[in-house]
Amino acid sequence: MTTPEYQIFSLGSNPQLGIEIATLLETDLSAVDTRQFADNEIYERIEQTVRGRDLYVIQGISDPVNDNFMKLMIFIDAARRASANTINIVIPYFGYARADRKARSREPISARMIANMLESQGVKRVITMDLHADQVQGFFDIPVDHLISMPALGHYFYENDLLGDDLVVVAPDHSSVSRARKFAELLHAEWAVVDRRVDGILSSGTYAVTGNVVGKRAILVDDIIDTGTSMVLASQALSAAGVTEIYAVAPHAVLSDNAVAKLKKSAIKQVLVTNTIEVPKEKQFSKLIQISVAETFAETIRRVNAFESIEDIMKSPDNRNVML
Repeated sequence: MTTPEYQIFSLGSNPQLGIEIATLLETDLSAVDTRQFADNEIYERIEQTVRGRDLYVIQGISDPVNDNFMKLMIFIDAARRASANTINIVIPYFGYARADRKARSREPISARMIANMLESQGVKRVITMDLHADQVQGFFDIPVDHLISMPALGHYFYENDLLGDDLVVVAPDHSSVSRARKFAELLHAEWAVVDRRVDGILSSGTYAVTGNVVGKRAILVDDIIDTGTSMVLASQALSAAGVTEIYAVAPHAVLSDNAVAKLKKSAIKQVLVTNTIEVPKEKQFSKLIQISVAETFAETIRRVNAFESIEDIMKSPDNRNVML
């Protein structure tokens, strides 16, 4: 068997995604011996030589966030000391990205700290998807390939014949307006916004909706579904405003606390997410649909390794004229 030009590793945050990516690239995942001592210290050893090789390591900063991040950092150190040529990290879900600015005094900018830590260990490239805020790319002084899941998520609505004049894309709050407008353009739909505060103070009544939603099917679009509160509150506002059917769409299914119970009870018909985060069996439910983005990551790795442009990957196969 011919040795590949690069080696791919998966550190366990999302095993199935790693397998899918390797399969699409027609290669095998390289082996890592990972153990955890009784006091939860992490041990990793790369089981084959990486001397002079270009490495791509797949590891999301998802639950358990700190353990998964430490596994990534320890692997990077092992690879650097083993004389790898380049270390490229694939982070399907970039945890800590929500802390991208100082909103109040004495707060950290954790996303910048993570970027500094990765760069300090010699990482040469970051490949990630749907950052909480685009400016996080600027926290790095190395190349960042910021992929988007909109083409894959939007294809679901094309493929299942769910488009139409009665479709409206809705931002669950003001911070998601830009994402909703792009998704609406992709689906040839109108857009609207739920007018609610994002300061953690819950309204005693129903939030207002700005836009034409009466008698329409609505798609709520956000970047993550964490506790599910934003989506559920927005769905309540849309139901009160006369929407007939509600879909919730987000790239990252964090699903913390009792998010699953909230979404099950809500008026939302389907919850559409990607597989950037592996959803355990106990958190899967009938409304949840996961769309694989393995092909997007695999093609990006192939093109990066071949020094080719990834511009086409960012376009929807269903509406190539839209700038996403």
